[in-house]
Amino acid sequence: MSIHKSDPRLLSLLHIPGLWRGNAHAATASAFADRGVSTGFPALDACLPWQGWPRGALVEIITPLWGIGELQLVLPLLRGLSQQGAHSLWFAPPCSPYAPALLASGIDPAHLYVVSAPAAQLLWGIEKALQDAACALVLAWPGRVSHRQIRRLQLAASAGNTLGILFHHGALRQSTAALRLRVEATRQGLHVEVLKARGSYRQSTVALAREAP
Repeated sequence: MSIHKSDPRLLSLLHIPGLWRGNAHAATASAFADRGVSTGFPALDACLPWQGWPRGALVEIITPLWGIGELQLVLPLLRGLSQQGAHSLWFAPPCSPYAPALLASGIDPAHLYVVSAPAAQLLWGIEKALQDAACALVLAWPGRVSHRQIRRLQLAASAGNTLGILFHHGALRQSTAALRLRVEATRQGLHVEVLKARGSYRQSTVALAREAP
């Protein structure tokens, strides 16, 4: 079935809020540039249309294993939030946060809350936290997630204007998350691949050095 560009059905779709048009990449990236929160890594910021982490959105960080240094990606963000006195919620991290290491990185553990919940209630808790505008950041390790669950969490992050970051091993072919990163360890630090960034068609890779322990 073909649809002409003047077809009322097509015109109605073009009025959907947030619809991204492929020929509007430059304008979209420019519009997002002042809405991001710097990742703390200039090379990574340069790859993203928001010039940093997107606000009010869901981010997926995909890793083959836990403990390869994936938290290095969010240390500058946590440090900035800690200096502002803002709180972050951690849902089901695979290891308990190590307070001395956080303090050494300039992060006050008093602004960090760890939430444990049964698997059946975990995604519900993450969704509610993302909808709460009083929560600055949600970090979560939800295990296996479906496309539908990702969509619900993305909508919750948008509603609460909260940044949510999911760490998992999965490789969903499609995802409504605003940003998807694949992270692998190298001798020097981290290899980060941008799988998807809403508002951009580029797939970039960047090498990041680790912070000194």
